[in-house]
Amino acid sequence: MLGLAITALLAGRGIAAAPADGMLPTDPVRQVVAEWAKIRAETVRIETSWESERELLNSTLKAERERATALANQKKTFESKTAGENSALAALTAQNAAADTALNAATDRLRKMGEQLVALRPWLPPRLSQGLELSYRSLANPSLTPGERMQFVTTILNRCGQFNKAITCGDEPLVLPGETAPRMLEVIYWGASHAYAFDRTGGKVYFGSPGATGWTWEPAPGAEKSVAQLIAIYRDKADPQFVEVPAHVSDALPN
Repeated sequence: MLGLAITALLAGRGIAAAPADGMLPTDPVRQVVAEWAKIRAETVRIETSWESERELLNSTLKAERERATALANQKKTFESKTAGENSALAALTAQNAAADTALNAATDRLRKMGEQLVALRPWLPPRLSQGLELSYRSLANPSLTPGERMQFVTTILNRCGQFNKAITCGDEPLVLPGETAPRMLEVIYWGASHAYAFDRTGGKVYFGSPGATGWTWEPAPGAEKSVAQLIAIYRDKADPQFVEVPAHVSDALPN
């Protein structure tokens, strides 16, 4: 219809219906109309496609906005949770620091206590010192953990406490003053404070106690009968009774 209108318009302006070269006068108009029709068809196609895609884009945009809102809510929740966890983490870090400080202090005290026990060993009764050989040897290991060091320190202290509360008697090899080789004697310990060593063959008694440089033995002349009686009572070979034996107290232990 538009082509007919353009043809009529051109005819009204006096354009000839037939050109001299034999071509129809309407060919250029038809070309213009054809191009216009193509452009219009493409425009309609694009507009139709846009309308279809616009709905999809609007739907996608709505979904993305909802997702963004959900993510924003999750972010707030996460930040709130993270703040609480950071606070708990800070508290745990402070507790760990305090625990490390306490552990270091306890380790240092255990080390000093172990050194004191090692220094005290020469003043222990020989029987007790020999019985603690393994514990003392283990305590000298510098790579001990605090728990292991505590175990050996506790073992030594407990054994010393038990020994000090009891009367212990038995045969024991001793190196006496003025001698280089040990001799087997009967020894009775009165706790960890003092002891009596009885040489039945030689008929001599030696009094043992902590001295200036450690545990020492010294002759105790005149105490043979009372010490022999004391040992007999301990071994249930005599009736219990009061026995007078020599003793003295010394404060020569190390500080």
